[in-house]
Parts: sequence; C-alpha cells; structure tokens
Amino acid sequence: MKTLFSLTAAGVLALGGMAQAEFSLTVLHTNDMHSRVESISKYDSGCSAEDNDEGKCFGSYSRLVTAVEKARSMGNTTILVDGGDQFQGSLFYTYYKGKVAAEMMNKLGYDGMTVGNHEFDDGPETLAGFMATVGFPVLMSNADVSAEPELAGKLMPSTVIERDGEKIGLIGLTPVDAGELSSPGKNVIFADPAASVAREVAALEAQGVNKIIVLSHSGYLVDQDVASKVAGIDVIVGGHSHTYLSSSSDKAAGPYPTMVTGPDGSPTAVVQAYAYGKYLGALDVTFDDNGVVINASGEPIVMDGEVVEDSATKQRIAELAKPLEEIRNKVVSDATGLIEGDRAVCRVEECEMGNLVADAMLGRVADQGIQIAITNSGGLRASIDGGPVTMGEVLTVLPFQNTLSTFQLKGADVLAALENGVSQVEEVKGRFPQVAGIKFSWDPSTGPNEGRITSVEVMENGSWAALDPDKTYGVVSNNFMRSGGDGYSIFETAGMNAYDFGPGLEDVLADYMAQNQPYKPYKDGRISKVATN
Repeated sequence: MKTLFSLTAAGVLALGGMAQAEFSLTVLHTNDMHSRVESISKYDSGCSAEDNDEGKCFGSYSRLVTAVEKARSMGNTTILVDGGDQFQGSLFYTYYKGKVAAEMMNKLGYDGMTVGNHEFDDGPETLAGFMATVGFPVLMSNADVSAEPELAGKLMPSTVIERDGEKIGLIGLTPVDAGELSSPGKNVIFADPAASVAREVAALEAQGVNKIIVLSHSGYLVDQDVASKVAGIDVIVGGHSHTYLSSSSDKAAGPYPTMVTGPDGSPTAVVQAYAYGKYLGALDVTFDDNGVVINASGEPIVMDGEVVEDSATKQRIAELAKPLEEIRNKVVSDATGLIEGDRAVCRVEECEMGNLVADAMLGRVADQGIQIAITNSGGLRASIDGGPVTMGEVLTVLPFQNTLSTFQLKGADVLAALENGVSQVEEVKGRFPQVAGIKFSWDPSTGPNEGRITSVEVMENGSWAALDPDKTYGVVSNNFMRSGGDGYSIFETAGMNAYDFGPGLEDVLADYMAQNQPYKPYKDGRISKVATN
C-alpha cells in the first residue's frame, strides 16, 4: 500500500521531499478522436484546404505526429495513450471502419488505449479486427467478454508496460451503459467501474507494480468518483465527456490536472483533452520510490495552425481521402421533387428539409422512448433537387459533423425551448426550430420570449395531445444545440439523462432516405403561424 505524507488540492501538485528514487514520466494523451483524421474547423467540423493553408484549422493526425515527436525529443520518459472513441464521426470511419485509426495510431506509436462505446458501433467483430491490427494493447476492465468469441482471451482488462526499467500498469475502463449506447451484443456484460478498477489495481500491485494509470472512457465526473473510491490509482486519462481541462483558461471545466484524494489519502491526477484531436494532453508526473505521485503538472497543447503538419502523414491522409470522393458521389436515395432547404424559408417557417431531417432524427431513436425531435434551421445548409440523391448532397445539407443527442425534458422546458426558437424570426436567425413528433403555433405579433408560442401538441399513441408542462418527454436534438447552441441553453441546463455522442446526423439522414425511397418531400402544417389583423 502506498503511503502519502502531504497533499495539496491544486491542479499542480507538489508533495513531500525529494526521494532518492524518483521517476519522472510525461503522459501524452488523446481521447474521442471520432475519426477526425483531417484538420477540423474551430467548430469541430471539416476545414477547407484553403483555410488550412491559412492556419485557421486545428487537429489532424499530421499535426499530432509533429507534436508527439517534439514532446518525445524533450528528453523526458514518455508514454502515449488514448481514452477511447477513435471510431465514428467522419467518412474515414464510414469507409474504412477502424483501419485508418489503426494505421495512424501505429504511426504515432501509442502505448495503449481503452475501449470507448463507439468502438462497439459495428459490433465486436470490427473491434476485434482493429485490435489485431494495432501494435499496442486495447483494454477494458469493467466487462465480462468471456462469452464473446471475437473478444474472449483478446480484450484484456489491464497490462504492464516498461519504461527505463520501471513497470507501469495500464487499466482500461468503458461506460457502464455502453450496451445501451452502442452495439456490443448480448455476450458482453458490463460491470461497476470502481469495483472493476479496484480489482485490477490489486492484481497489478500483487505483481509489484506501483505506478498505475487508468485509461477511462467514462466521463469526467465518473473519473473523479472512481479516483475518490479506489486506492492505488496515480493517473486517470479520461474521455467520453469531451471535457476540456486547463489551469490557465476560464473556458475549462476544471483544472489540468484535477487532483482527487483517494480513500488512502494518496493523490490521483485526472486529465482529459477535449476531443477530435484539437489538443494533445501533456501531463508531467513524478513518482517517489513508493510509486506515490509527488508532482503533477501540465496543460493540453492546442493543435492549431502553429503546429506544422508532418508532410508524409499529410500526404498519406490525402491518399486515403481519394476514395471518399466515391462516397460523396454515392447515390443513397431518390427524391420525387425539390426538398426545400433554403435559409430564407427554413428560418422562418416549416420547410420540407426541416421535416425530413427532424423525421429522420426521431425515426432513429423512437424505439428508445423518444417522442420529440427539435433541430435548428441554421444547421440546414442547402436544398436537394429532385432525382438521385448523393451522399455529397447530404453532406452539403449537413456539413457540421453534428451527432444525435438524446435527453429528457419537462414539458415546461420544451415550451421554453420553442419560445427561444421563434424569438429571432425577424432577424432570420438559425435558431428557428424544425420539429417532429410535435406541432406548435406561434404569434409573431407577440414580443420575443413573451409568449409567442400559443399551442403545443405532442404525438402520443397515435393521436395529438396537449403538451403537459409537468410531464417528462424524451427529446432528440443535435450536440450543438444540446450544449446550448443557438440559444437553446435550456437543453444544457435542464436536460436530464443526456447522451450527446450518437451517430452522425448526416448518416442518420442518409439511412432514413435510403429506407424511404423514393422520398416525397412534404409539409403537413406541424408549424403554423397565428393570423394577425
């Protein structure tokens, strides 16, 4: 058992005197890449080659290669680990599944990663194929995979790596509700995170390992909870919640690292590096000869235009991108006529594109108890002509790489959201709501946020019923709105049981159109304006 003599609660930790056998380690880390192979914009969506050349973009494996190589050249002992969800989020995953992620992670020389919920999106077989390709351990401690032939004996709960003669234990952790969030199948049984980690800590300590790092795809709050309950954890590298931590930015959710005191009094450094490769986490940690953390400091390194892209990696990504043009030209459906998506229409009234997208969103999650879909018209960027519909057209309509977000909301808060949605119609703002599973009327003669919404009805059991302000409804939107975008702060503050990392909206739309072809555009009066004299 580790023994701690003193502790500070600051993000930068300094403990005790200088031990004779100190060991310093730089933990480089990523999480929630979500297949963002190429550069991204400041909005986490695709970034044009022109903007990239002008230094306006972020992320990409080509920048990560440069940054990791620079960090390794600084002379400190380093490891590179990942907090899960390399899968899902761009055409690179749609086309290559996990193959590009495996290639890029091998190039970067990762030392380990945990399984994220999206690693199960295409079932255990795809995950197993990824694991067979990468040159590092993929870990998950809180699940029994013994009954799953693709993973049994392959997906380990923990492992030990060595650096400069020192043994470092790595433990994997994935969301306990991954079975509901993804597609692991019935043969994978998930278990309590704290108990699972405690078991693996004990097993590692029995091997004489006293430096233990948990790779956790469970979210910032769960990570802190696990750190407070389980003794022996030195560092938790997190993911899942897409949390930005920093000790220098007022936009951060907490300090980097966030120090948590374990049940034995020892400190645990909790870190996370937002998502999409926008940052490379860099934690410098020093252990005493008992494996106790005596110093922990660092800061995520932003992968902006100042980080020169590795030319060989950039060229390889360009090669990998060529077949994606075929996807962009792939016919996914057929439309009987113009699907109107013009901003001048969709930002002030019901429109055909809004109905299509909202219907697709609701159709994807209706079996999860979701009743209402609300999406912002500002997310609809184009119309689609009648005739064959290509994936390129779908991506033009929905270029932002938003994901589905599901949550629960009181009826009164649904009403507040709609009030926000119609509050800036005069300015043709993108917050105007397009909906499904619900219909409403509004009065433009009433002042903004002063009761413009005059009636709201929800489809229940095949018929329309008045919105009950006290009832809890299942709602689907997109991750931009769920985080308060376009003035929908009520989604962020009042949304319950939220999950913001569902499938990409563009894939949801393409799948819906394929299932309903030929698609016939329509309006049905779900949004109506009260006539004024």
